[in-house]
Amino acid sequence: MERSRSFNYWTRSAMIAAVYVVLTLIFAPISYGMIQVRISEALMVLPYFTTAAIPGLFVGCLIANIFGGLGMPDIVFGSLATLLSAYLVSKIENKYLVPLPPIIINAYVVGYILHYVLALPLYMTVLWVGAGQAIACYGLGLPLLLFLEKRRHIFE
Repeated sequence: MERSRSFNYWTRSAMIAAVYVVLTLIFAPISYGMIQVRISEALMVLPYFTTAAIPGLFVGCLIANIFGGLGMPDIVFGSLATLLSAYLVSKIENKYLVPLPPIIINAYVVGYILHYVLALPLYMTVLWVGAGQAIACYGLGLPLLLFLEKRRHIFE
């Protein structure tokens, strides 16, 4: 029984990572750069339902960032920002606050990465990344959360 539960956990995690990568790459023109709406960030609501989403989102983001062209700062720190955001999401009880950690953390971390790598003004990169995250996490993620909440049994 315990082995089956562990297998289920890592299988779900791998599936979430794969979906994150595929969504990011399919929508690559809007997934990377200063002005970005990473559709895959809508999946950041999943830790609200299952902790298996935490490593899945981290690995998915890490793989997606390898294709992003911003190099090691984005691969390392962008992925760690997703890991921290996913962990914080898993601790939030109010569903309407669930999108906030990825919006705030990525606005600053990814904004700083873009500032550092592309020499763009920091305030602009923070604002643009934050706006894109708000679209992905509240505009797409919250409706996804509300949809999945009615089907919570799939996470059991």
